Amino acid sequence: MNELVKIRKFVTITEEVLHDGGPDGQGPRHCAAVLAVVANPYAGRFEPDIMPMMEALKPLGLEMSQRLIDALGGDASLVESYGKGAIVGEAGEVEHGALWHAPGGYAMRELLGEAKAIVPSTHKLAGIGARLDVPLHHINAAYVRSHFDSMEIGVTDAPGARDDRPSGLDSRSPGASGALGDAHTSLVRPFLPGKRDSRSYGHQMPKSEH
Repeated sequence: MNELVKIRKFVTITEEVLHDGGPDGQGPRHCAAVLAVVANPYAGRFEPDIMPMMEALKPLGLEMSQRLIDALGGDASLVESYGKGAIVGEAGEVEHGALWHAPGGYAMRELLGEAKAIVPSTHKLAGIGARLDVPLHHINAAYVRSHFDSMEIGVTDAPGARDDRPSGLDSRSPGASGALGDAHTSLVRPFLPGKRDSRSYGHQMPKSEH
């Protein structure tokens, strides 16, 4: 890791959801989150150029993404949705949390085989023990409603006032009941050159979504 990135701890959370109500899905839904508690080098002062930290976080993004894949069984091809977020401790600025979004997002997309959809994100400034609802959506098509989800995450002793707590989330096998209509994984189709729809982030939108 770069000298700017000082990690206090990693936390891995896994869930196996057998049932969420309604008809049974196609099997259990597995979710995982990996969190890192990282010292904020800019805490307690104003730093006009914080971009070096974004570059320094790239190796951490790759490590956390690999930990996520391992927590879900080690097969990246099974991962169907993802998300990311960060909590900045009270001595930092909310903008410091935004530094995580590029290194965290590109790392997940790279290790999942160049996934197409933007990785949904959230971040906030908060005190120790704060929780974060991290959004999830499909790795190749943000409009797929069967994969709209979120996961609440937190660490009991973080973030400290001078910490950042970046996180990444992946899930596989959603087992959705189909009650959301026709926007589901069967409608994910590759973008065709010359027929790009800017609303679909590299994919054609289903007709019902236009």
